[in-house]
Amino acid sequence: MANLMKLLAVLALLQLFLLSLHAHAVSAHTKHKPGHGGSGTCAVSGVLHGKAGKCKKLHGSDCCVAGHKYPQFRCSPPVSAKTPAVLTVNSFEKGKDGGARSECDNRFHKDSEMVVALSSGWLRLDGTRRCGKMVRVTANGRSVLAKVVDECDSVNGCDEDHNFEPPCANNIVDGSPAVWKALGLKESIGEFKVTWSDV
Repeated sequence: MANLMKLLAVLALLQLFLLSLHAHAVSAHTKHKPGHGGSGTCAVSGVLHGKAGKCKKLHGSDCCVAGHKYPQFRCSPPVSAKTPAVLTVNSFEKGKDGGARSECDNRFHKDSEMVVALSSGWLRLDGTRRCGKMVRVTANGRSVLAKVVDECDSVNGCDEDHNFEPPCANNIVDGSPAVWKALGLKESIGEFKVTWSDV
């Protein structure tokens, strides 16, 4: 019986190791790459089996591939005065690549509004509700204040509500075009290393 328990423990550890390796392997196929920092303090918690659908390919959207396995995160790296993150670009307007209405206020937002979505762990899973709060995003010596209106879902995806895109990584600040413009960044870059903090 003791040997069986040891074998089961070894198999469980091997499964976690393989899941971690798989997450790194699939990161090249996702718009919000899990390898961009922070994963050491927040490990992959599962995988989502991809389902293809009508995906609006704006701002470099990476559409789900049927049957592909995408990593899920139920946490984000710890928040500090300068939390490292990856800024991605997203439209929160109706009919664009943001998918459904914003999670926090059940509304769509114009591209001219200074709004962001945060990875699930930062939005609500770390014990701090950030819906409707202001955050400071900093890049290249410039800082902007933006309102948190949505979740960059790190668990769910590959459905209509998520524009048939994979789950977000655990370290994403998904900014509106107005945020990118205020930071002096070109949307065509698609991703940019930033820091953010609560205000």
